[in-house]
Amino acid sequence: MATPSEHPVIGIPGQPWGDAEKAQWRARQAKRRSHADDVVAKVDALRDRFDVSTYGTLDAGEDGRYPLLAVRSRGWDASLPTALVTGGVHGYETSGVQGALQFLDRHAGAFAGRVNLLVVPCVSPWAYERIQRWNAQALDPNRNFVAGSPCAESAALWDLVQPLRGQVLVHVDLHETTDSDESEFRPALAARDGKPFEPGTIPDGFYLVDDSENPQPAFQQAIIQAVARVTHIAPADPDGTIIGSPVVAPGVIEYPLVALGLCAGISGARFTTTTEVYPDSPRATPRQCNDAQAAAVQAALEFALAAG
Repeated sequence: MATPSEHPVIGIPGQPWGDAEKAQWRARQAKRRSHADDVVAKVDALRDRFDVSTYGTLDAGEDGRYPLLAVRSRGWDASLPTALVTGGVHGYETSGVQGALQFLDRHAGAFAGRVNLLVVPCVSPWAYERIQRWNAQALDPNRNFVAGSPCAESAALWDLVQPLRGQVLVHVDLHETTDSDESEFRPALAARDGKPFEPGTIPDGFYLVDDSENPQPAFQQAIIQAVARVTHIAPADPDGTIIGSPVVAPGVIEYPLVALGLCAGISGARFTTTTEVYPDSPRATPRQCNDAQAAAVQAALEFALAAG
C-alpha cells in the first residue's frame, strides 16, 4: 500500500473535496489485480453446485463494466431460513472475498437442506481491483446501505436483499482492518471531508462488530471461539477500546449498523456480525486469514440454526 509520503494529500487542508479533487484521486487508482481471474472464474467453477446470477452490472466508465455476482443454494426452499454472506464491501478485503469463496467451495455443502445460502463474494469489484476502500466516485460503500443510495455498489446489493427482508436469519459481512487504513485511507478520508487527520491504532488480530441496537453477545462469542482456533483475537488497547470503540467482550465492539448505513444492517437479520481480519499481522498468513473468515461463517450459521 502507498504511504502518505508517496501520495501527497489531495486538495486544500480544511476544505472538502469537489469534483476536481475526486477526479485527481481517481486518476491515482491503478488496477492491481483481476476481478475476472480472482472472482468471476472461481464463481464460474461453482456453477455445477450452486445457482449463480448477475444481480447488476457496475459501470466504471473508462475502467470497464463489472458483473455483480450472487451465488445461491440450488433448490431454494422457502420453508428454510436464509443466511446471507457478503464479502468485499469496500473492495480491498482480500480475505473477505476469498474467504467467502472458500466457504462456498469447501463448507457450504454441510448446510444443504438446512438453510438457504445467498453469498455475494465481491460487492465492490472496481475497488477490489485497486485495493481500495472507496468506489470510483470516492464514496465509501459501507456508509451507504440506505434506500436510494448514491453508491452504485450499495444500491445494487440493497435491491438484491430487500425482497428477502424478514426471511434472513443470519448475515455475516466479511471485512479486514489493515495497516493501510491508518497510512492511506484515513488520511484520505480526512482530506476528502476537509477535516484534520487524527492518528489512531490498528488492532493486531481478528475482531467482530456487533449491532448496538440488536446485540447478540452469545452469537459473537461463538464466532470468536471458533476463529481463535485458526488465528489470534485482537486485544483491546490500553484504554479498553478497539479502533476507538469500547470492547464489550473479548474481540467484540458494537456499532449502530442501520444508523451508519453499514452492510451488516441491510437484511434485518436477527443475527448479524461484521468480521475484521488483520492481514498485516506477522502472526497471520494469507491462508490463516481466509480460514478465519470461512470459520466465522461456519460458526455463525451453526449458532443461528441452533438458536432458531
